[in-house]
Amino acid sequence: MVSSTDREKFLESLSAFTREHQAKQWRGTFAEYLTEVVGKQPHLAARSSHQYVWDMLSWMQRRECEAAGDDGFRLFSHELFGIDRPLQQVFDYFKAASAGSEVGRRLLLLLGPPSGGKSSLVILLKRGIEEYSLTEEGAIYGLQGSPLHENPLNLVPYTLRAEFRETYGVDIQGDLSPYAQSILEHEYEGDFMRYPVERVFLSEAKRSGVGTYAPHDPTTADIADLIGSVDLSKVSEYGDEGDPRAWSWSGAVYSASRGLLEMIEILKVKREFLYLLLTLTQEKNVKVSRFPLIHVDETIVAHTNLAEFRKFLQEKENEALLDRMVIVQVPYALSYLDEAKIYGKLIAQAPTFREVHLDPHTLRVAAVFAILSRVKPSEREDLDLSKKVRLYAGEDVDGIARSELQRISHEQEEEGLSGVSPRFVVNALSNAISRSETKSLTSMEVLVTLKEAIENDARIEAKQRRQWVDFLVAARKDFYNHWVKEDVHKALFVSFEEESESLLGKYLDEVEAALDNREVSDPITGETRAPDERFLRAVEEKINVSDAGKQTFRQEVVRKAMVAFKKGESFSLDSHSRLKEAMEKYLFEERRDVLRLVTSVARPDEDAREKIAAVEERLISDYGYDRHSAREALNYVTTLLSQE
Repeated sequence: MVSSTDREKFLESLSAFTREHQAKQWRGTFAEYLTEVVGKQPHLAARSSHQYVWDMLSWMQRRECEAAGDDGFRLFSHELFGIDRPLQQVFDYFKAASAGSEVGRRLLLLLGPPSGGKSSLVILLKRGIEEYSLTEEGAIYGLQGSPLHENPLNLVPYTLRAEFRETYGVDIQGDLSPYAQSILEHEYEGDFMRYPVERVFLSEAKRSGVGTYAPHDPTTADIADLIGSVDLSKVSEYGDEGDPRAWSWSGAVYSASRGLLEMIEILKVKREFLYLLLTLTQEKNVKVSRFPLIHVDETIVAHTNLAEFRKFLQEKENEALLDRMVIVQVPYALSYLDEAKIYGKLIAQAPTFREVHLDPHTLRVAAVFAILSRVKPSEREDLDLSKKVRLYAGEDVDGIARSELQRISHEQEEEGLSGVSPRFVVNALSNAISRSETKSLTSMEVLVTLKEAIENDARIEAKQRRQWVDFLVAARKDFYNHWVKEDVHKALFVSFEEESESLLGKYLDEVEAALDNREVSDPITGETRAPDERFLRAVEEKINVSDAGKQTFRQEVVRKAMVAFKKGESFSLDSHSRLKEAMEKYLFEERRDVLRLVTSVARPDEDAREKIAAVEERLISDYGYDRHSAREALNYVTTLLSQE
């Protein structure tokens, strides 16, 4: 429930935004612009579109790093997950382009599978420059009324540009558009010092510096959608079809001038469209039949899928076009942790779904299934798909060093370019959530729903269907079983808190005796005996302490216990995380029969009910379950134990 204080804060934020926006408006003549704006920061006034996007990305990067308290690479880190490498490549592209390298003369093409994040990345770039244009650092100015929002510095005649460079230290790259030239001659009698200038706020909704073009049917697509056409309604007003003022400047190319143009599924367009766009990128101009070359400074970011790209490659005449593109592959996420974040973000956008509780492993187990479908078999015999999934998630895998990850990831060039899409999984999750009568969804229910989605999808071939079902089984056996057992045995462990402390005391006594080579007194019989090596190893083996490493582990435990004693502090299981894990697993194994008993009897007695309730409450309070999912987890773990 949103409090009245939260509403008041939001209203204040809206008011502050409005005040800030209004305060930054600026209008004046070109003469005033030179004095008040260019004179202060000439390098900002002369920025190209690539430089502008790069400055925006640097600004976003600084802001996110400040929020996170570090200086790592964090571009769009709250919006995009699992595509850090493509993001870095995009970042590097704009860095090089802003420096004036040849990279800036090539079109940026994002290539990847459906629902992989290409569109989301471009949308964030567009929203980024929109927001950046509202800041003082991102202030951008254009000729008032110009459909190209063109740089006012284009007014400076060529004969004076060398002197301008000497005066202000920056170069002027652009030319006046035919429209602005016409306005200059007809309304200001060629006096460019009187030409009005205004601050421009980039906005796709207002067709100002941000544009999007989605291809129609190639057979019916009209290039006028990009570069405009004669406006017949204005021909009678100006008397000439060749008058720039009688031209419709509504094309996507003009809307995106000074900013960014998104080309959706670019390889579906006619070849003449593609040549126009590539020429625009390379030469920063377009040719319209009635006018000379029109200078347009904008960044084009296009995206396409693998099927269209492969079709494009098959045509030999396209090789020259490929040389004029910078291709960045945007694969699916390969870490199930990142993939789960994607699901969480998409589900959170639907208000209905927020009312349904998800158990702590629901999204992760679905993500594991998706990643299993995307990874390829390794050349190493000891690295199966499940181990590879763990490795990509940053987990330790026996026998494989993390330093080998980079080499392993390069074994398969197309890894992450195929497999289950996030959209497929989210659709299945949505169906499961909408069908849930308990307003609670468990991991097992999600796996069942995914199986149904696979079996009912006519697009999936029989061989692939069987393979994907096998991946569901692997996700359950190799991942979920471990996670849920760990949750239950931790909850059960806390329920036997006194017993665990007693067990810790016994372990310390036995360890000290073993290290000192002395006997211990049996608390029951009073007789002396040798240290219980079998007990010590039973505990230590639970966390894979080898026989060769047991001495070092025991010395470490005793040393920590002595340090705590000298400080006047008590040594508890929380004092040593690995020993606590070992004790949890040991006690769970010892008390698994208790769990079987209390969850299997038809009418449990009071003691049994208390034990069940204690474990349930712990699962709910500490591990993210609700009542329904906690009971399902207990029942499932009981079933697993009965099979062992």
